[in-house]
Amino acid sequence: MESLGAFLKNRRDRVTPAEIGLRTYGTSRRVPGLRREELAHLAGVSAGYYTRLEQGQAETASAQVLDALARALRLDPVETVHLHNLARQPAMPALAEPGHEHPHARVLALLESLGDTTPALVLGRRGDVLAWNRTGHALLAEHVDAEAPRDPARRPSIHRLFFLDPLTRDLYRNWDELARLHVAYLRLTAGRYPTDARLAGLIGELTMRSDEFAALWAGGDVADCTVGTMHLQHPTVGAASVDFQVWLQPDSPDHRLEIYTPNDPGSADALRILAHQSDPEAAPAAAPQH
Repeated sequence: MESLGAFLKNRRDRVTPAEIGLRTYGTSRRVPGLRREELAHLAGVSAGYYTRLEQGQAETASAQVLDALARALRLDPVETVHLHNLARQPAMPALAEPGHEHPHARVLALLESLGDTTPALVLGRRGDVLAWNRTGHALLAEHVDAEAPRDPARRPSIHRLFFLDPLTRDLYRNWDELARLHVAYLRLTAGRYPTDARLAGLIGELTMRSDEFAALWAGGDVADCTVGTMHLQHPTVGAASVDFQVWLQPDSPDHRLEIYTPNDPGSADALRILAHQSDPEAAPAAAPQH
């Protein structure tokens, strides 16, 4: 997982004196970004207190201090939320094994109401697929058992598929862009749930098994993931471009209903063909020409 001090140092290293108007008078600097004393001055706290905060030796930080640090470090709203989440963690959080996730009945009802013309799936806290419709399965993981989400022990992990499964890797033409988003969102989630042993295990596994994940995780980016575009090279219907958008449910804030809509007529045709071919009662349909 990540500590408050590690996040502060990462962000301090990213901000140069020139960006915030600090004059260095040509003196040599041993740090790539701001010195601790400079950041402390900008945030209006003592250098000693900030040093203890970064080293994990300060017991707590007020919301006002955290907001001042966020302004000095030029954090965006999501990064600021992450900073506050990290500050609420105990110095050595004890990991706990959470129970299996179960999608709320209202989320499943909303998924069912979409039918199979619009690809959709329900994701759990750690990116496990809790449910999907036929077209959602056909679009993103047609090589995975469609019934797997029903069994908590076999649920597909979107993050594992994305970084560790070659067939999934080949699906995305903008894999590099989406990879950064996957990692940044996982970091945000880790700040929200610092004691989740399964989440910690997932991050550790991906770090060990994927050099690309490890490099991105070391970069320290944090971001939410509610909308975006996926450019696909689908093994059945060829090239397609879809937007995804996430619907959060008040009854189960950990769970995300993610739906996919086409960006152009050719992609719309591709989704219609997938919906048709995934229907067990449908006759075969021709794939679009690209």
